[in-house]
Amino acid sequence: MERLELESFLILAEELHFGRTAERLMVTRARVSQTIAKLERQVGAPLFERTSRRVRLTPLGKHLHDDLAPAYACIRDGLARAKSAAMGMEGELHVGFVGAATGELLMGVLDLFARRHPATAVHIHETQLGDFVEPLRESRVDVLMAQLPVVEPDLVTGPVVLTVPAVLAVSSRHQLARREAVRVEDLARAKVFACGGSLPEYWVTANNNPRTTPAGWPIERGDTAATIQETLALVAAGRGVASVGEDVSRFHPRPGVTYVPFEDAHPITYAPVWRASGETERVRAFVRACAETQAIGNSC
Repeated sequence: MERLELESFLILAEELHFGRTAERLMVTRARVSQTIAKLERQVGAPLFERTSRRVRLTPLGKHLHDDLAPAYACIRDGLARAKSAAMGMEGELHVGFVGAATGELLMGVLDLFARRHPATAVHIHETQLGDFVEPLRESRVDVLMAQLPVVEPDLVTGPVVLTVPAVLAVSSRHQLARREAVRVEDLARAKVFACGGSLPEYWVTANNNPRTTPAGWPIERGDTAATIQETLALVAAGRGVASVGEDVSRFHPRPGVTYVPFEDAHPITYAPVWRASGETERVRAFVRACAETQAIGNSC
């Protein structure tokens, strides 16, 4: 049995439609019909029942499918593993992520990556924003889905794969909670704190936590917190306000906390980041999968 005959039979058995089978095989519908007819002549009996309304397997066709499908899957997976090994893809990849939004995006990336590189075992690790990039430097992860900016000489930043509007988390008792929207200028009216006491100043400032407003009014910095849950607890207690991504309002609704949209704040952006000294083919393949998953999402 030739490869086209095998794939035509198995895909037609799955699709039960000659047109869709031809599209998946990237051949003409007539070629699929001719290939199936040739296979049926070799077997000596029909494998499909064809009418003007539907296509279905004959009992003999179903028996043949049950025999061939597992064997074909083993051959296909074996070839994929061999290809991955030849490309240096066999092994493990440890991926870190910060926040629920990146965790959600990561599921699509992992699905695409696993289909392409089954020889790579991927392990995911949730990290805290307060750790910033230490999981990378300590080799706990090979690549990190990080909140930007990351401007470190030993690290490489990939393309932006997620952009989230910024909102202001405030106590529901705060006067700003009654507003439809806020501006960065309004931060002068409250204590502002960022999640994570060890974050570099350039990161804090870039994520809507400047020292002064655009008009030059000073912004008071309040307490710091290591995690988003600590941040929201402080907000609910009225200890200050925090600029966060809109995804936090979806994944972390909390009594006593109101999320108010910004009119003029920078959006929150995320990208894969990795050690310059630790760049491998597995890391590069993962970054490509990130970019492609993001592109697919934008086209939907």
